[in-house]
Amino acid sequence: MPLDDDGNAGPQRPLGPLDDVRKSLDDVGRSLEDVGKSPDDVRQLTDSRTLRALTHPVRIALIEALLLHGAMTATEVGERISESPTTCSFHLRQLEKYGFVEEAGGGKGRSRPWRLTSTGMQFSSVHADPETEMAAGALVRMLRDRQFARYQTWLETNQNFPREWRDAAGSSESIIYLTPGELDELGEEVLALVLPRFRERLTDPARRPPDAVPVEILMLAYPISLPPPGDVPPDVAAGDDPADGEPS
Repeated sequence: MPLDDDGNAGPQRPLGPLDDVRKSLDDVGRSLEDVGKSPDDVRQLTDSRTLRALTHPVRIALIEALLLHGAMTATEVGERISESPTTCSFHLRQLEKYGFVEEAGGGKGRSRPWRLTSTGMQFSSVHADPETEMAAGALVRMLRDRQFARYQTWLETNQNFPREWRDAAGSSESIIYLTPGELDELGEEVLALVLPRFRERLTDPARRPPDAVPVEILMLAYPISLPPPGDVPPDVAAGDDPADGEPS
C-alpha cells in the first residue's frame, strides 16, 4: 500500500529539555544507512511526507539491496529480498516518485535496472512539528528493528563463520558522563575515524580486498536518566524554539 499521505502539519510545540540530547543521538545512532557514505552523497530527509513514504519494510529492503549489490531490475532485486517482481516494481516506482531511486538505463518494463540516487540518508527524530517528529520516529523504529534482527541472526548463526570472523566481530558497552555537546562531538569523532578509511569500498567493488564482506556497524548512545532539575535553558522555559530539529 502506498504511504504518501499528504496530511497537513499539526501545531508546533516548544522543544523540551531532552531535545538537545536526542538531536545529538540522531547523529551518533547511525548504521547501515550512513556507513561508508561521503558527506556530499547523503540525502537529508526533513519532511513528514517523504519520511512516511520511506517507512515501509519492502522499500527499506529494496534500498538496502541496491546499496549492497548495485543496480538491479525488479525481478533481480525481488530474488534478493524474497518479494515478487510485481511488488518490487510498484515500490520502486514509489521510491522513484520520492527521489530515492532512478532508472539506471537499458531495458524496458520490469527489465529496467534501478539504482539509488544517493548512497546515504540522514534525518533527525527531533522536530518542532509533531507530524514530522512522529513520521521520523516511526522510520527510526523500523530501521532499528531491522538492524537488531540482523544482529540476532548473527548471534544465532555465528558458529557457521570461520574462527577469525568470530574473533573479530563483537560488541561492547560503557557508561560515561557526557553533556549533549560532548555526546555530539564524540559521535562525530568516531565517525571521522572510521568512515574515511573504507567509504570508497561501498561504491567501488575493485577497492574491496578479496576476503571482505559487508559488516554492519551500529552505534547507539543514549542517556539512561533525565537531566538534573533546572537544566532547562531559559529560552526553552520561555517557550522559544532553540533549534529547528534538523540534523547538524
